[in-house]
Amino acid sequence: MNIKKSSESTCPIARSLDVLGDAWTMLILRDANSGLTRFDQFKKSLGIAPTMLTKRLATLTDEKLLEKRQYSERPPREEYVLTQAGRDYLPVLFMIGAWGRKHRGAGQLVRFLDAENGTDIQPVAIDAVTGAEIGTRAIKMVNPE
Repeated sequence: MNIKKSSESTCPIARSLDVLGDAWTMLILRDANSGLTRFDQFKKSLGIAPTMLTKRLATLTDEKLLEKRQYSERPPREEYVLTQAGRDYLPVLFMIGAWGRKHRGAGQLVRFLDAENGTDIQPVAIDAVTGAEIGTRAIKMVNPE
């Protein structure tokens, strides 16, 4: 895929994949939505090389999915906090996870529970206009004129 071309695409999926189509990026956002904020926490959770993590965090910060906040003056230390755009990505992650549980779910898998009542989260994508579950009705793509 031509990255420059997809960032200029009229397709919002192609544009989103420019920023979010990398596995490390999605896993960083998963961990951030689970409460991790510090470089060392991400590094330990993911087992990612520091240079790779630095690059991904910079991209997520540049794209305004995370923002840096100083949590220590001496020594100066920053943490990465989700923005609204980063929090808005959580349902996407859960839909990817639901697909993975259904189609790639062999073996022991992490469970995602509602913190208040302890039940498994079972995401479903619903079209707000029709109320229909996405994937149960035909779709049509209409290009801008």
